[in-house]
Amino acid sequence: MTKKESKAQAKSGKKGDSASAVAAPRLHRRYVDVVRPKLVQEFELGNIHKAPRLTKVVLNVGMGEAPKNAKLLDAAVAELAAITGQRPVVTRAKKAISNFSLRAGMPIGASVTLRRARMWEFVDRFVSIAVPRIRDFRGLSTRSFDGRGNYTVGIKEQMVFPEVDYDRIEKIHGMDITFVTSTNRDDIAKALLRELGMPFRGETPVII
Repeated sequence: MTKKESKAQAKSGKKGDSASAVAAPRLHRRYVDVVRPKLVQEFELGNIHKAPRLTKVVLNVGMGEAPKNAKLLDAAVAELAAITGQRPVVTRAKKAISNFSLRAGMPIGASVTLRRARMWEFVDRFVSIAVPRIRDFRGLSTRSFDGRGNYTVGIKEQMVFPEVDYDRIEKIHGMDITFVTSTNRDDIAKALLRELGMPFRGETPVII
């Protein structure tokens, strides 16, 4: 290899490293550099590989009127796609309920499961942009952990997400957002989410 080729390869390698660093979502970099080491020390986990991590985020929209008005479901699907940058899956009734004129297989909502980069980017936007737009916001409840390290937030209006075009809204609706972690302990999961910027009620929010 000539000296010129060696310099070119070195230059190319530096550019590649820089591109990789830029490509990593901001919140994921914070998790690796700040949050993970802090949690290992706080809970005396001993090994960085035992540190809790966020594995996926699931958004669910229930649309009870969907069987009677397909337009509402189409709008909800489009809004979820805009919010997450990923195509939602239409959820269907698993069994018939005669009182609601519901048959098995009827569409009743939409769902999106986010992992990896899209997950980190969504959480970043959620805590820094969407949550502050919640009306009369006083902090997120700490009672919504499920006992297995997962946390669910109920949003009453999809308008808190700036990606939703207000003029195109067919109907105001809410959604459930579940943050799934790798730990089965609620206290560790809470510490993880708090360090990622989740503003829990009664606690000073972590600035990310």
